[in-house]
Amino acid sequence: MQKRRRIVLSGGPGGGKTTAADLLRRELGKRIVIVPESATILFAGGFPRTQHIDGNRAAQQAIFHVQRNLEDVQSALYPDRALLCDRGTVDGAAYWDDGEDSFFRSLGTSIDAELARYDAVVFFETAAVAGLSIEGGNPVRCESLAEAVQLDARLRQLWSRHPRFKLVPHTRSFLQKMVSAVELLEQLVDGREAR
Repeated sequence: MQKRRRIVLSGGPGGGKTTAADLLRRELGKRIVIVPESATILFAGGFPRTQHIDGNRAAQQAIFHVQRNLEDVQSALYPDRALLCDRGTVDGAAYWDDGEDSFFRSLGTSIDAELARYDAVVFFETAAVAGLSIEGGNPVRCESLAEAVQLDARLRQLWSRHPRFKLVPHTRSFLQKMVSAVELLEQLVDGREAR
């Protein structure tokens, strides 16, 4: 029996993560299960979003715990499927005011332990790097283009430490980006080494 796969999709706002996950779900059906983005669930459900340092810390800790538990629930419910995680437990470190060490210490874990939870990372570079709009219909997205570029860089710095980090760069054609991403994700779900 093939080893279960846990693949995280990350990247700056407006990179195409959620679109790629939806496309792959349509292509692979019951071979995968999507673990939704916990931040969107919480903020859309009324969890306060604030720039206050203590409020932000509380929000990022809540997002971390919801993400981790969503992954565990989906893993228990669908033991024969690959998990495709729309963001992962490392993402919150990019939003933390006092740096990554403080983030992981506050949660009683480490970046190495969290990276080890995932078999691969597919990183979607934000369209904001080309100055393009990142407005994609997510009502809880509030980042400016400059903030999206900064987040993209911080997230890439964190996730690129994973031994199976795969970059899906911004391209002029969003359709071409999605075709490349879905091909890459199919290889990873199948356990083939992606190029």
